[in-house]
Amino acid sequence: MTDHAAPAGATSPTSPPAAADPALRRERLGWYSYDWAMSAFNTTVISVFLAPYLTSVAEAAADADGRIHPLGISIPPGSLFGYVVSLSVVLQVIVLPVAGAVADSSGRKRQLLAAFTLVGSLCTMALFFLAGDGYLLGSGLFIVANIAFGAATVVYYSWLPDLAGPDERDAVSSRGWALGYLGGALLLAANLVLYTQYEQLGVTESEAVRICLSSAGVWWAAFAVVSIALLRNRRPGDGVVVPTTGQALRTSTRQLRATLRDMRQYRLTLWFLGAYLLFNDGVQTVITVSAQFGSEELDLSQTTLVSAILLVQVVAFVGARAMGRVAESAGAKRTVLGSLVVWVGVLVAACFLTAGAAVQFYLLAVVIGFVLGGTQALSRSLFSQLIPAGKEAEYFGFYTISDRGTSWLGTFLFALTFQLTDSYRYAIISLVVFFVVGGVLLAKLDLRQAIVEAGNTPPERL
Repeated sequence: MTDHAAPAGATSPTSPPAAADPALRRERLGWYSYDWAMSAFNTTVISVFLAPYLTSVAEAAADADGRIHPLGISIPPGSLFGYVVSLSVVLQVIVLPVAGAVADSSGRKRQLLAAFTLVGSLCTMALFFLAGDGYLLGSGLFIVANIAFGAATVVYYSWLPDLAGPDERDAVSSRGWALGYLGGALLLAANLVLYTQYEQLGVTESEAVRICLSSAGVWWAAFAVVSIALLRNRRPGDGVVVPTTGQALRTSTRQLRATLRDMRQYRLTLWFLGAYLLFNDGVQTVITVSAQFGSEELDLSQTTLVSAILLVQVVAFVGARAMGRVAESAGAKRTVLGSLVVWVGVLVAACFLTAGAAVQFYLLAVVIGFVLGGTQALSRSLFSQLIPAGKEAEYFGFYTISDRGTSWLGTFLFALTFQLTDSYRYAIISLVVFFVVGGVLLAKLDLRQAIVEAGNTPPERL
């Protein structure tokens, strides 16, 4: 792979890149393209098909008491997916910060993005072989794919400060999220056709689901080629010898320890990160378990669930752009706080949905879609303002622990609540705590002071 490294410091918070620069426009196109590529995994695999299908495979493997025993632990099949997601994120806690440290120190973000994409997309394609009672195979493939997905996201996010100055980041971030939702929606629409017409196409329902799952891996890999071709590496810093990737990997553990010590100097950055990890864990859990909730609790058909998630993607495209515009006048912080109030209302409403009422589920999907993209895009933009220059990938390594379909505490709480109560309604309402506590922490944060403490220039409006 040819390495076109841009000099470090070519862009900075005090010297934003010129949007009219053709090279910058090409690189932004590559950056947007990765959102388009990777969103298919989040949409098709995590949000729609894997949870109910893996649950059905686990149910086929259950014993006479209706229990499965992964690694000798007895659990109900309905709790499997939540625990699997939580385990993958626990492992991400170890992998993602190290991936960020390697990305920052090696100056080879393109190569790392390509490697993580290759691993994740191949494991996603291999979900085609998830059949019968092989829930352990499906769980293992998903865990590896989700770790690679998170690591690729860390590297991808770290380009944002290089591509946009402080006053542009809300717009650039929102545009990326919007295109990501559009890309995810296009593949999901094709998969909806496949799933609803599987008999006419001469395949079984199981084969149709497995084709849909593997298609996300093909989509991810294919469109990532555009991103890897257009994005550029940047040297770690002026006067710093660029190490080999192996050298960077060997030094990444020491660098990570130094980063953890360094982060303590930026207590307000940590404050924001804590708030985000809470409320976004709630967001990601809602998206992750929505198909399972609709299938198991509301008795909705798979066609209804797929079309509802597709509706979320389409509305999220509009919502991400609209909330980006709102943030221009109201400020990103106020806009995110308003969205969290809406999320609490969504959970309360979900608790009272009538079984079999598809229209109610669709209406809730519209509300979720409108606030989903804006909440995530603006949060990403805000956090990018709080990172000391030159440490973007390392800091985003911690940020991405709860991002893009990866939730930790939320999925664990959902699975545990269901295991204790045997009620998906109690499980869904338990997630309110994440939005309330995360929102309170964000509301109390002096964001402008946090940006200044990180050594960056605050945008005109927050």
